[in-house]
Amino acid sequence: MKYRLAVFDMDGTILNTLGDISASVNFALRAEHMPERTMAEIRGFVGNGVRRLIELSVPSDASQEACESVYNAFAEHYRLHCADATAPYSGIVDLLSRLRAKGMHTAVVSNKPDDAVKALCVRYFNGLFDAAVGVRDGVRPKPCPDAVCGVLDELHIERAEAVYIGDTEVDAATAENAGLDFIAVDWGFRERPLLEKQRAQLIASTAGELFDALTQ
Repeated sequence: MKYRLAVFDMDGTILNTLGDISASVNFALRAEHMPERTMAEIRGFVGNGVRRLIELSVPSDASQEACESVYNAFAEHYRLHCADATAPYSGIVDLLSRLRAKGMHTAVVSNKPDDAVKALCVRYFNGLFDAAVGVRDGVRPKPCPDAVCGVLDELHIERAEAVYIGDTEVDAATAENAGLDFIAVDWGFRERPLLEKQRAQLIASTAGELFDALTQ
């Protein structure tokens, strides 16, 4: 196989988290008497971490203090409700099991908070990842390559032997900045026309298609 390590984004790639994220965003906006956002709007806001998600969700004239209050309300609500409606995308658990059966390492690098990433991996993918990391102090979020490079170092994998899989332009930039190949999936948070503008080796539409690309 060309790759020894497959590094996955989380939201929109292995987990459909949009319902829970949207519920928490709108809970936080209501708490500050701000207008709610549609799920379609929130889908487009996701990808650059929670801070950016909140900045895009609040009205453009919101004060910094109000933004911070919305952020804190979101963080607390999402901590308690991050798995209410969340579920793996079709075929993902089987995909990971098959990859590991063939001897491939697997990891998650996400812009979600690190504790949420680890908790969701245990809940939905227990034992299926060699590493799972999110945003934490001292490590720049994606598209900076810090977290991906940390995983490569931890697992002793060369860049040429690894691939990053994601569903947004942020993931494409992360792969490029880390010096990894990029495979996009079109079942997540961005439409295929946008993904076609990224520098991807492939855009996969099913878990089976992704498996074939990773194990060729």
